[in-house]
Amino acid sequence: MARYDIVIVGGAIVGSSIAYYLREEGFSGSIALVERDPQFTHSATTLSAASIRQQFSIPENIRLSQFTLGLFRRLKEEFGADADITFHENGYLILASEDGFPVLKANHEAQAAEGADILLEDAEALARRFSWLSPEGIVAGAWGRSGEGWFDAHALLMLFRKALRTKHIDFITAAVAGIDRDGAKVTGVMLDNGERLEAGIVVNAAGPNAGKVAALAGLALPVEPRKRSVFVFEAREKFDDMPLLVDPSGIYVRPEGSVYITGGAEPYETDATADPGDFDPDWPLFEETIWPVLATRIPAFEAIKATRAWAGHYDYNTLDQNAVVGPHPQVRNFLFANGFSGHGLQQAPAVGKALAELVVHGGYRTIDASAFGYERIRDNRPFRELNVI
Repeated sequence: MARYDIVIVGGAIVGSSIAYYLREEGFSGSIALVERDPQFTHSATTLSAASIRQQFSIPENIRLSQFTLGLFRRLKEEFGADADITFHENGYLILASEDGFPVLKANHEAQAAEGADILLEDAEALARRFSWLSPEGIVAGAWGRSGEGWFDAHALLMLFRKALRTKHIDFITAAVAGIDRDGAKVTGVMLDNGERLEAGIVVNAAGPNAGKVAALAGLALPVEPRKRSVFVFEAREKFDDMPLLVDPSGIYVRPEGSVYITGGAEPYETDATADPGDFDPDWPLFEETIWPVLATRIPAFEAIKATRAWAGHYDYNTLDQNAVVGPHPQVRNFLFANGFSGHGLQQAPAVGKALAELVVHGGYRTIDASAFGYERIRDNRPFRELNVI
């Protein structure tokens, strides 16, 4: 039986970020990073749309993404001269109908207060700025002039994983089958290969599987997998100035090299029973729901050709669509890094930094993540993010 000071359950971007920053903050104890899918074939990290934005409704989420943006700005300094994640800083363009405009305006005020470079314009101004855009049914939009865009998720993950190989981290390929608990303390992790890891601290970074991992320790966590399909299509026209556009319907589209990707039409509250092993794209969703919206919003997309698609799952917090970060209030050596509800990739480095500071220094320093603490889960007190994409 091996013993570790810290066992991190989940080795994708969240777990890897936590391990990385633990070492950066000076943690010298033993760390095990447990990952059941070491090729990340079905990982939420690598199957996401891989984007970053500051257009959130609450300051705490804006700050998390701003930390990651700062990392992007100093990527070569952090990871070496060859570090590259192909960051396309084209921004987000979030559109609002008349009904949605008050929320968009309030969100913009929160973003501006945090120093985000977001421009709020009416529909006519947007149509002049983006000649391909139809303003039908919208009154305004918020466009990130800088500090937003998309990148290569796999490349970012590999930068962290490569860096960890020089930091004395034990990589363990297995699934967690059980968690031992002695009253107010977790004591070890059982793996599906029969091995037991004795643990001083257990960190739940299990993504869509986080609710099940918490349950193994006898703890309730309202985090469930949500399936999302991403569709790739070709179009005759290439719009180099296109941001990641989010229609009032929730459907998004953005360029991806010579093609485009789109998605976002799935319901949030009606697919809780989705099979977490289902990775088949929902093609009728594209044909019946997404394409008509695209053709209305961008008339040039009336004639497009869908070429391929993929589906993934992310960790959806059913309470308030916000992350759960930090220790359980009774079981203090069980830490959460879960429930990001679609924005985990862009916020993982910040949460990794925050949890590392908490472990090493006994409190948050760079980013105060206390608003994301588990206490609100215990008290059924939502801290709701309105801008879930």
